[in-house]
Amino acid sequence: MPTVLITGTSTGIGRVTTEVLVARGWRVFATMRDLVKKDSLEAALERSSLGGKVAILHLDLTDEKSIHAAVADVVARTGNKIDAVVHNAGIAVAGALEDIPQYEIRRVMETNFFGVLELTRALLPTFRAQRSGRIVIVSSQAGLVGQPANSIYCASKWALEGWAESMAYEVDAFGIDVILVEPGPYRTQIWRSTPRLAPEGSVYQPWLRQVFHGADLHETKMARDPIEVASTIVNALETSRPRFRYPVGFFARLDHFLRGKIPTRLIRRGTTQYLGLPRTR
Repeated sequence: MPTVLITGTSTGIGRVTTEVLVARGWRVFATMRDLVKKDSLEAALERSSLGGKVAILHLDLTDEKSIHAAVADVVARTGNKIDAVVHNAGIAVAGALEDIPQYEIRRVMETNFFGVLELTRALLPTFRAQRSGRIVIVSSQAGLVGQPANSIYCASKWALEGWAESMAYEVDAFGIDVILVEPGPYRTQIWRSTPRLAPEGSVYQPWLRQVFHGADLHETKMARDPIEVASTIVNALETSRPRFRYPVGFFARLDHFLRGKIPTRLIRRGTTQYLGLPRTR
C-alpha cells in the first residue's frame, strides 16, 4: 500500500485528494493545523467505509516542532517508509501592500513557502534512504502571473516555483521527483476565508472594492470542482514518468501558454479590462 502525507486536508483540494487517494488504495496521513476541523473529512471517510486507511494528524506549517513531530509519527507508523508528500496547505491575504500589516505578510510566507521547505527537509532523509519519493507542490495560477490585490499570495507561489525548479536538480540523483500542480480558480475555502483588507481612509479603497467585486464575479462564473485538481494530483503520483508542471483548468493553462509570449503590460491591460478596473494611463 503506497503512503502519502498531505497537508491542508480539512477542506477543499486537500480533503478531496485524500478521499480519492484512499479509494485508490493509498494509505494517507491527512494533516491539518486545526484538528477541530477534522469532522467533515471523518464524516466523508465514514460514509465511504475507507476511514481505516487514513490517519488524521496535527501539523502546523508555521511551527518547526509540529512539522518534525508529525514526520516522526508518520515514519514510525510506516517503518521509515513514505512514498510521497502533497504540499497543499495554503493561505492568502488580499489588499494593497501599504494596507497589509507585516504580520499578515509573514503569516502567508511562513505557511505557503517556509513551511513547505521545512516539511520537505524533514522528509528528505527518508526519501533519500529509499531512493524514491515524490514531492508534489500545489502551486497556483498565481505562481504564473501577477494578480491585482493578491501580491503576497503571488509572491509566495512564485517563490515556490523557483525553489521547486532548483530542488529538482538536487534530488534527481536519489530518484526523487519534484512536481508542480498549478490550479486556476476552483471552489475551495480559501476564497472565503482570505482576509480582504481595504481600511477606511486607504487611498486604494475604491480600486480595491472594484477588484474584489470583479474577483467574486470571476469566481462565481468560472470556479470549478476541486475534484479536477485532485485527479491531476493522483495522476502525478501514480504515473511512471511525471511531468514537472501540471497547469489545471482553462485559466491556468492560458497563463502557462502566455507566460513569456505576451508582454506583461498587455497582460495587465487585459486583466484590468476583465475586472472592470478604471484605466489610469
